[in-house]
Amino acid sequence: SNVTNKTDPRSMNSRVFIGNLNTLVVKKSDVEAIFSKYGKIVGCSVHKGFAFVQYVNERNARAAVAGEDGRMIAGQVL
Repeated sequence: SNVTNKTDPRSMNSRVFIGNLNTLVVKKSDVEAIFSKYGKIVGCSVHKGFAFVQYVNERNARAAVAGEDGRMIAGQVL
């Protein structure tokens, strides 16, 4: 789904902000493919230059941040 902006405080902890994303090249399906290895994604939204990925729990979100922070994707460091 595209829903990542729930105001539920529990869902806030399971959401990952992906900054400095080259959205001219990287599409929603790419973001989901890269981040799905950390757990079940329940929402993903891509905006100009950034994206959000919503996981089912905080553990998945923390693993994604630890695994992808600083990674180079499409010529830009996340």
